[in-house]
Parts: sequence; C-alpha cells; structure tokens
Amino acid sequence: MTAERSVTRVLIANRGEIAVRIVRACHALGVEAVAVYSDADSNAPHVLLADHAVRLGPENARESYLDIDRVLDAARESGADAVHPGYGFLSENATFVDRCVAVGLTFVGPSGDAMRALGDKARAKAVAEQANVPTVPEWAPDAVPADAYPVLVKAAAGGGGRGMRRVDTPEELPGALESAAREAAAGFGDDTLIVEKLVTGARHVEIQLLADSHGNRLYVGDRDCSLQRRHQKVVEEAPAPGLTQQLRTSMGEAVVRLAAAASYENAGTAEFLVDTDGRFYFLELNARLQVEHPVTEEAYGLDLAQWQLRIARGEELTLRQDQLVVHAHAIEARLYAEDPVTFLPTGGEVVRLHLPERDGIRVDHALAEGQRISLAYDPLLAKVIATGGTREEARRRLLGALRELSLLGAITNAALLRHALELPEFAAGTHTTSTLESNLLDESALEAPAELVAAARRAVVQSAGEDRVTGAADPFRAIGSWRVPGLRDESSDEVNAPAGEEPVVRAVERGDHLWFSAGGVTWDVPRSPIAARSGPGSLDAAGNHASLTAPMPGTVIQTLEAGTEVTAGQPVVVLEAMKMENAIAAPFAGRVESIGCAVGDLVAKGTVLAEVVR
Repeated sequence: MTAERSVTRVLIANRGEIAVRIVRACHALGVEAVAVYSDADSNAPHVLLADHAVRLGPENARESYLDIDRVLDAARESGADAVHPGYGFLSENATFVDRCVAVGLTFVGPSGDAMRALGDKARAKAVAEQANVPTVPEWAPDAVPADAYPVLVKAAAGGGGRGMRRVDTPEELPGALESAAREAAAGFGDDTLIVEKLVTGARHVEIQLLADSHGNRLYVGDRDCSLQRRHQKVVEEAPAPGLTQQLRTSMGEAVVRLAAAASYENAGTAEFLVDTDGRFYFLELNARLQVEHPVTEEAYGLDLAQWQLRIARGEELTLRQDQLVVHAHAIEARLYAEDPVTFLPTGGEVVRLHLPERDGIRVDHALAEGQRISLAYDPLLAKVIATGGTREEARRRLLGALRELSLLGAITNAALLRHALELPEFAAGTHTTSTLESNLLDESALEAPAELVAAARRAVVQSAGEDRVTGAADPFRAIGSWRVPGLRDESSDEVNAPAGEEPVVRAVERGDHLWFSAGGVTWDVPRSPIAARSGPGSLDAAGNHASLTAPMPGTVIQTLEAGTEVTAGQPVVVLEAMKMENAIAAPFAGRVESIGCAVGDLVAKGTVLAEVVR
C-alpha cells in the first residue's frame, strides 16, 4: 500500500491533442499543468492552455520531446512535482520512469519495473504465459520456420503500427527486418524486433485496465479497434460488437491476472486478437493511456485521465467491477494529415477550420487556424467521437459529424473515415483487421467536379477577402444544391443541415492554391492550370525511362547508388515523414541512371529523386 503523494503541478511530456486532454484533466482536479514544447509548437494550443510552459529545443523530436535530460530540466525549472507522459515519445520508456523517480518526481503511470515487464512485447508475452493468458506463436527474427508464413514483424517497444511489417515469404524477411528496425529506432529509440504468426480473419479487441497502489485491479470493458490501415487504427468503438459475455469476462479476468503478475499500477491497455472461432490471443500491454481511450470513457461514463492522476497520488479506486456497466455506445474516428488513398503523410497548414458541434459529438484536438502541421511528428490531428443509445445511432452521428468537418490547408483522411464507417461489414459489426485494406477508397471518389472547382474559384474572387458569399452572389446556386456559409457568423441550421439537404461548401485561397471542402472532403486545386504530378513518378512514352518523384515531403534516409541494377518493385529511395518510412520503388527492372538526392536531404513533394532506365 502506498501513502498519498502530493501532486500539485504536473509536467506533460507530450504535445498535440493528448497534451490538451491532460491539461484539462489536471484543471478539473485543481492541479496546475506545465506544457513543454519544441520550436515548432511554441504557440500550439496545449502551450496556450497550460498554466506554465517550458521550451525543450528544436523541432526534431530527438532534441526535444525525446530528450530525457531536457524534459527533466524542464520539470525542475517549472517546479513540477509530477510528470504525465501521454502516449508516444517517452511514455513507455522505463529508463525515463526511473529517472523521474530518482529526482523525486511522481510518474503518472506504472513503475519502471512493471513497464519493463509488460511494456516490451517480448517480455510481456513471457509474463502472460506465466499468468495462463494465451499468446500468439512467436519466433526470434533469425529462427522463423519455413512453414510459419505469413508472419508479422513488430517492434518490441512502442506501437502505432511503426516498425511493423507483414511478411509472406522467407525471401521478404531480411528487407522487412531492416526497414522495421530503422523505423522502430526512429520512433522509439529501440530497434529490437519480434516475429509473430499472422492470425488472419481476426478482430483486434482491447481491454482497459485500472489498477491502484492498494491492490485493486479492474477491467473497464472492451473496445474493438479492427478497422486499420498499415496496422494502424483509424476507427475504434466501445463496447466491442458481437462478443459473448463469457468471452468479455474471460479476457477481462486475464488482464487482471496479467497486471497482478507484474505488480502493475495505473492505467493500461491489453490488446488481443480474437479469431473466427472466438479464441483470444494476447498481443501486448500498452503501459499508458491509449489514443482510443475516449470511447471507453463515453461508453462507461468515467474519466480515465483523471483516474490516472488520482491513482498516481495514491488514491484508492472507489469503483467496483460490478459497477462498470455500459451506458452508451461510442465510436471514434481518427483524423490524420495523410492522403486518404495512399496513406502518405501530407503536412500543410490549418488555413481554415470548422469542427462539428452536435449533440453526442466530442472532438479531442489541438488545432488552431494558422498552425503549421509538422512532418516531424505523428500525423494524428484530432479524434471525433460519437455517442448514441445504440451502435447504429452512434455510427450515423459520426458520419454526420465527419460530413460537417472542414480543415482547409491540408489534405486529411476524412473521406476514408466516412468510407470506412459506411462499409457493410462495419455497419453489421462483422469487420476484421483486414476489412479496410480489402475495401480501400477509390481515388475517383475524390475527384472534384469541374463545375464545382470553377464555382469555388468565383466564390473566392467575389468574396474579395471578406469570407462570406451569400444571396445572388453565391456562384454555387447556379450549379445546383451547394452553398457557402459565412465563416464569421454561421447559423446552426446551415451547419447542421440534415442528411440529404444541400452540402455546405467552404473555400479559401492561399498562395497559388484554392482550398475548398464539401461534405467532409477537401480539395486542393492549384491556381495554375499545370497541376503537380500525382503518384511516385512518370514514365516516358515508350515506358523505358522513369522519373521517380517524392509523393510527399519528407527526409531521405536511404538511396541506391547510380548504376545499381534493380528489379521491379525494388526500393530506390526511402523517405521518412511523420515517423513512417515510405519506399519509392522502381516501376520495372533496369538500372538507376541517376540519383537526385542524398541521405539527410529534406525534399518537397514532387521533387525528382531518381531516374531509372530499362
């Protein structure tokens, strides 16, 4: 049993929407919040909302948010007595936990020992097996049996899909290990990898854990996170549909056994795969709060971030297992700064922003107009959460909210989110981890009608910079049921038009680009008639010469040399953006004629990186 500790000023070692979320939890408990920031975030919402703020360093995360010495210096400078890590960055770094405790700071999360036991995927499986929790078969990277494929290469530390690769044949394994190790090192500072059996046709189900220092451990329901792309979640919900009560209870009790075996305290999330026969397999325990925690909060009616702080200061859980019952169904959609078809990061600027305000809708974000979207960090921008009395009510509310959402200045995945929510499998609750990638968004669905582009251009010209196009001056009236609301004094009936009524269009011109959105889809139209090439490159008329171009801005981390012989599909240049690697591959077998970039270069979208000839 631990005596209560004084927690009066909490340093939040993170950024973005989770930092805002924790600031608000601190304020709700009467605790002061200290923000930290890189040069890219000096005027970010989490900084402005906090009671105190300390600069960490330059934009590069390794010199700011991942620099343990600098974070601890910031805690000392600000007079903080506790540190909340959020998720990502240092949140699952046991050394960081130990160093916080060594200088007298309360760490809002599990102990370093518990994190070492469960925060690492490989060690967590060993603990799970000792606690009689079923696990997925696993092998060392250099000892994968020939009959084991397909397999999944995973980073032993961290999550979010980074450092994760599907491998279908033994020949693909070496390249996947090399790439995954680089990505894991960049994202988590640890390139350790494991290899697991790929369970096909499975669902991804999580169990939320709360454990205090008085020996009380609870599982707070379950949630489904099966709609994924690149092994990263995009839509989550609580409770998970289609599970029997026996299965829910079995998984919950397994998590409690696991936590007891590791003497785990504070919030955590156990992740499982559930196969088509209803068997479950433990994957990992995230020793932190999860991105998708809001759906559990909305479904079960409690504040997990506040409970993290209360447990950290030694309070006892006042909840009992039989009190944790479902009050509503909640579904969350993750808004990313990424192309909805290619999933490549986009970056950009928040030129104009409109977020939905409706009954049953919650938006967790750290967005503000004028804000630059950095490629140095995770592309997550916001989380839109819908709550309803039934799953279908929550789904429809979320679709309506996404139709209303508008962010001009950056391409987002909002169109993919709507597409995912409308998939028949998701509507029926029968989706699996492969559903979304088997039913990807068609690029043609994102093409803006020519008359709509022309009307948007006229609207911007007519508005003369006054933000409002109304009445007879509205060029959208001439082409059908479109309208542009005043961005300064929108009425709720314009914004919240029922499904089937005319869509709201928002338009703004910035530099050489016209940005406009309608029904949740955003278009970026160059003012010049010559548009930038889409895709990774172009072929000459004979198909014997290819110019490989950057499909998004990023940092060059690997290239072949000029003169190298290549096979079709072989990576020629590898870019890193928003912690993810993206390989630019040869479209045919041939030779690298020239390389137009070097490792370490920061390149713009459309930059010619290499030339390949047959």
